[in-house]
Amino acid sequence: MIRVLICDDHAVVRAGLRALLAGADDIAVVGEAAGGQEAVVTAASVNPDVVLMDLQLGDGIDGVEATRRIRTPNPTPDTPRILVLTTYDTDADITRAVEAGATGYLLKAEPPDELYAAIRAAAAGRTALSPPVASRMLARLRSPRPTLTDRERDILAQLAQGLGNRDIAKKLFISEATVKTHLGRIYDKLGVDTRAGAVAVAKEQRLLG
Repeated sequence: MIRVLICDDHAVVRAGLRALLAGADDIAVVGEAAGGQEAVVTAASVNPDVVLMDLQLGDGIDGVEATRRIRTPNPTPDTPRILVLTTYDTDADITRAVEAGATGYLLKAEPPDELYAAIRAAAAGRTALSPPVASRMLARLRSPRPTLTDRERDILAQLAQGLGNRDIAKKLFISEATVKTHLGRIYDKLGVDTRAGAVAVAKEQRLLG
């Protein structure tokens, strides 16, 4: 029997998933969590095989950070597998989730049979991806790495250390306006719109060192 923990901040979604999974003879829901931190604590308590993890979870840590905390620092064969179940399929979201240790990435629009199959694959340690997600990842792998200027790489490196625009400007002896301009260009080249997304893509494509 595959033991599943559901993490979603919407009670109706959790109830729907629980009812849906009741239709699979080899899957049992052993717990629910409404937030990221609750998912981390509950996973340690009920020891599921698979965690169905939403990405956007309201207040507190998001699904990516919850995934990271459950899967790190030293995952073993008994560590729960994380199957992201979300409506978001941007490159940045996918990259961040995979970087954090997610085994699979499924969209909520997929039919029930796809969800069952993805849970079984995740429990067995196999990658499970929605077709649109798989297509996006293949397209990214096939595309050439973006070309960043030396200055853009410097700023990206500071970004990866968690520095804000003002601190980056002071460290590199440039103005905050210049930092913002470079960040805009970096976002465009990496196909992201957030600082976290830029760092995740940079790590994935080994642009930081």
